[in-house]
Amino acid sequence: MPAPNAAPDETTDDGRTVLDARDIGRALTRISHEILERNKGGSDLVLLGIPSRGVPLAERIAERIASVEGYDVPVGSLDVTMYRDDLRMKPARALLPTQIPSGGIDGRTVVLVDDVLFSGRTIRAALDALNDIGRPKAVRLAVLVDRGHRELPIRADFVGKNLPTSLVERVRVRLQGVDEVDAVTILGSTEGEGA
Repeated sequence: MPAPNAAPDETTDDGRTVLDARDIGRALTRISHEILERNKGGSDLVLLGIPSRGVPLAERIAERIASVEGYDVPVGSLDVTMYRDDLRMKPARALLPTQIPSGGIDGRTVVLVDDVLFSGRTIRAALDALNDIGRPKAVRLAVLVDRGHRELPIRADFVGKNLPTSLVERVRVRLQGVDEVDAVTILGSTEGEGA
């Protein structure tokens, strides 16, 4: 595993580190400000993280928004497992919690937060899941990494880092609280997490 202070583009046994903890922090701060600017404040926002790493990212964005705006933006989680179109092709997955903030999402601007945007299929599943929960005023997408290779016409509104990759590479996001370190690495084979 790379050291917590691994420099971006440092190659380790776990792949090439392209974002370290400081880079991730800066990206989330920028995303938070872009969300506030686009929404003209945070009064009607709801952040929904897509498990597993989208949830801590949503919480970090909410903390940054609170430090700027002076109030807490509701944060929840949205499990999309049962809405995926590849359920029959992949091994069974554990269901993770869906937690919608007490005010709901009707008439609110929902920002879906995920770690990596790849084919777009996870986000399509998230949009289907939202339809079963309520009717937001608008839905936006914030991702830490956009690696390209879209299979559906889906685009992120807020991106921490555009990271062009080949199809054989994997992007692995690790976050404090879930993993031992904050880092984004590129793995050369199909082994690893993320994407």
